[in-house]
Amino acid sequence: MKNNFKNILIGFVAITALLISSCQKGDLLSNPNVVAESATVPASLLLNHITANLMKEEEPIISNVYRYNQNIVSNYSYYFGSNAYSWSNTSDTYDNIKYCTKLEEQAQKQYGNTTNVYFALSKFFRAYSFIWLTQRVGDIPMSQAGDINNATPKYDTQHDVYKNCLALLDTANTLISNLYGTATANNKVDASGDVFGLTFLQWQKVINTYKLRVLISLSKRAVDNADLNIPSQFAAIVNNSTKYPIMTGNGDNMAFKYTAITLYPPNRSGNAPYNNCANINKTFLNLLTANQDPRTFVLTTPALKYITSKAKTVGDFTAYVGLDNNLAQSGFANFSSDSAYSCMNYYRYMNSASGANAEPYILIGYPEMCFNIAEAITLGWVSGTASTWYNAGINASLGLYGITQGKVVTVGDYSGNVTSYGTVTLDVNTFLNNVALSSTPSTALTQILTQKYIAFWMNSGYESFYNWRRTGVPTFAQGGPGVGTPSNTIPTRWQYPLGEINYNTDNYKAAIQSQFGGTDDLYGKMWLIK
Repeated sequence: MKNNFKNILIGFVAITALLISSCQKGDLLSNPNVVAESATVPASLLLNHITANLMKEEEPIISNVYRYNQNIVSNYSYYFGSNAYSWSNTSDTYDNIKYCTKLEEQAQKQYGNTTNVYFALSKFFRAYSFIWLTQRVGDIPMSQAGDINNATPKYDTQHDVYKNCLALLDTANTLISNLYGTATANNKVDASGDVFGLTFLQWQKVINTYKLRVLISLSKRAVDNADLNIPSQFAAIVNNSTKYPIMTGNGDNMAFKYTAITLYPPNRSGNAPYNNCANINKTFLNLLTANQDPRTFVLTTPALKYITSKAKTVGDFTAYVGLDNNLAQSGFANFSSDSAYSCMNYYRYMNSASGANAEPYILIGYPEMCFNIAEAITLGWVSGTASTWYNAGINASLGLYGITQGKVVTVGDYSGNVTSYGTVTLDVNTFLNNVALSSTPSTALTQILTQKYIAFWMNSGYESFYNWRRTGVPTFAQGGPGVGTPSNTIPTRWQYPLGEINYNTDNYKAAIQSQFGGTDDLYGKMWLIK
């Protein structure tokens, strides 16, 4: 028996040694599906990851953000979620920042220089990603972020984050401008890697147009931070189209086009048949109907109770009624069946799985740029005629939806039925007359910001919210139980990412102490908006 046990033990040791030896020599030590750090990865593949990731970060059409922007109101939480501003810890953009580092490493390895187009785009994406996070929370790690040898990077002040991001954007503009000439300006940068399909010139326009957005977002800090040169940087871009080309029309928009493969969000999530479970927000719709805006008939449906009863016609602006997000969602049970409120245009947003009838999703666009320039002129940052840019912004927004004077559109209901409700002849001229820009600067500024808000309908992520937070225009509904916070008021920021709280604790605590008195306060006023 002892001999048998001895033989078994010797056999076990031998087998174990063999297995260890096999593991050391075989494939079990390396995963063939994981690329080694030293491997060459096509720059196009890394660019594809970054550009596709931007779409994920912006939470495109008919998502939570458009309830926070007060475009739509969910009347049935099962399909369209809650209306409550009950956010807490933000997500982050560290993945994109990490991939920017990898993009630069691979681009230098493959092209032998640090001046190729991938380096130019990396500077833009870095700036975009850092700003995406800082405008949500305040101070963030930047100067030490991305160092694999430093797991606890220090926090940079929000002032310094913006200063460094503006410098990155300027570098990106310089790099890309040196890479093309007249003959190659309209060549696509990377047809396989860039999901937006932009040319060299268009990418340069995106970079500078985005920089205008960043600068105007700093309007509250333009006077007391002379080192940032905010007004003069803005003017330098607008006044020198050779050095700083900017968008000249909707064709330059940084926009994502949905396809039968990249399905349109409401169809992808299976919510299309339940269009009546979301209504148009009163904040948004009242701004349209008050000025007889033709976008009313193209983006929304009438409240059918007025149409089926023949109390009103589809061309009557008062037949389009928005729902107040201040109200408690628990009281909305009958709204989807009694047709008392307007819904989204089913034909435009729900009828096609590929989004064939809808406008592309804009991340950075020409209409916004026009309003940003009009705002800067009104603030005295740059010379020019504000009404010219204001009108250009309105017309560009109308153009996204194919709206022209005298065009006849068929009006349907929330389920796509268009057979019995009638048509409307769009009157653009009356609308433009109703919103003609005032000669009084304060009134003009409100008009500009209002039309910019309308132009942000279902695009550009949180820009509507950030503009409201900065300016108070338009007036967002709050104070009622539908807001869903303890005070029924809208938060001004997010709390820091859990990763920062758990793994960069000391620097996180120092940051909230210096900014918000030691509390990661959802209502704290960061440097950007003080």
